[in-house]
Amino acid sequence: MRIAGAPISWGVCEVPGWGHQLTPERVLTEMRDVGLEATEFGPQGWLPEAPAERAAAISPYGLKAVGAFVPVVLHDPGHDPVPEVERELDSFEAAGGDVLVLAAATGQEGYDERPELDDDGWATLLANLDRLTEVTARRGIRASLHPHVGTMIEQRAEVLRVLEGSAVPLCLDTGHLLIGGTDPAELARDWAARINHVHAKDVRADLADSVRAGDLTYTEAVRRGIYVPLGQGDVDLASIVRDLAAAGFDGWYVLEQDTILGGAPDGEGPVGDVATSLAYLRSLAG
Repeated sequence: MRIAGAPISWGVCEVPGWGHQLTPERVLTEMRDVGLEATEFGPQGWLPEAPAERAAAISPYGLKAVGAFVPVVLHDPGHDPVPEVERELDSFEAAGGDVLVLAAATGQEGYDERPELDDDGWATLLANLDRLTEVTARRGIRASLHPHVGTMIEQRAEVLRVLEGSAVPLCLDTGHLLIGGTDPAELARDWAARINHVHAKDVRADLADSVRAGDLTYTEAVRRGIYVPLGQGDVDLASIVRDLAAAGFDGWYVLEQDTILGGAPDGEGPVGDVATSLAYLRSLAG
């Protein structure tokens, strides 16, 4: 089992006004010290964007690079997503990483509202997913589509439409799937062969229900603690790990406990929850 970290567990997020943003120096030091093997790059601009500088920012901490979460508009016929994805892939070649985690961005800021797609928008989105899968493969990188609350791929029917209508592999984000109405354990059983990357989250089902019902925005649910350390929520991570192992999964498990910080944390801060999740995930590996 290869286990990496993501800066969002330390409150580092691409959404404007999300909360206090910790420095790469603190986050990468704590990743190393807690025993993680690697990191995703975090939002664009958190680490240096120039490929060589990004590599230099990570290397002192002894961490491998997994790749990056990249929200990109895929449904607009007038927008070509390939150039911006190619620019991100340039940094992979210098800094490392072999997984491009794509999210079908709405084109709006944040994750609290999203438009509805018509059939033309769906056709464009699915075609772009296949294009980007090929673009990344030619450069030795694996694409992975991330169903995500507040993007064009959130609900169960949308996830299945992508799986049935394109060839893109899937990032199994156990939290976003559950919040969007998909049982991640069921998806891991039925579609294990399409899963090449995992964002390991645990979620409080009561708050997930409130988000789906429209009683809470996604951002407010994060503030209220919808994400909890692995093993303390309602995601059946044990069966997910078991079923993916049986299918020969060889990708990364990336620990993610989305967090909003009101300011610089007192005491140890978010790394305490990361340590708890890491110990739990390792216990499932046997």
